[in-house]
Amino acid sequence: MRPTSEPVDAFLAADASESGDDSLAVLDGVITGELPGISRTLWRGVFWGGTEQAIVGYGRIEQPRPRGESVEWFLLGLARQKRHVSLYVNAAEGRKYLTQQYAPRLGKVKAGAAALTFASANDVDLDVLAELAEHAGRVQPFD
Repeated sequence: MRPTSEPVDAFLAADASESGDDSLAVLDGVITGELPGISRTLWRGVFWGGTEQAIVGYGRIEQPRPRGESVEWFLLGLARQKRHVSLYVNAAEGRKYLTQQYAPRLGKVKAGAAALTFASANDVDLDVLAELAEHAGRVQPFD
């Protein structure tokens, strides 16, 4: 995955048009509303599992790796998959990712270690998502 210079707003508009669902744009509004001034970058490339992905990344962080050098990454990431939407949350408090703390209150979501998946923005409590975004910005420094 690499950051691109593609305009995020154009990507979000194209996604809504192609999918018939404005979930990414709705969630983008919540995240940017809670973290004013956060950078937004469209990342593209092969992601975990070997699939080609496009992810809207919010903020830039240095992600430590268990073996090797830290990598440049995003604090929060938003992507449309074939059957769901993914929200990547690269922020933790102590040794626990924030996804684990917020998943029970977010609505109809499935939680992985650092990812949440759901069918659409309609399945997510947007007020709780706003809390999660604000919390992530507080515990993880970003640009």
